[in-house]
Amino acid sequence: MPNQDFVGLVNSLQATAEAALGELNASSALVRQGGLGESPERARQTATRSLRLLTMLAEKTRGNLDMTEADLLSEAVTRLREQLAN
Repeated sequence: MPNQDFVGLVNSLQATAEAALGELNASSALVRQGGLGESPERARQTATRSLRLLTMLAEKTRGNLDMTEADLLSEAVTRLREQLAN
């Protein structure tokens, strides 16, 4: 059974990154339209920082997670990498 605190941590870091990526997309649209918005650079930095933390967590916990926790973490890292690549 996965540790709920661990699941919460992974979900929180992933949600932070995805929210920043949403801001990045909205900011880019506002910039194109000449509006004011958050800096796209700052939103990307936030998402990248969350990805780095999740990657570090994966490296430091390798071999110490149950299958569900390892899959959750792996999927979060993969998804964020794909989203940042776009």
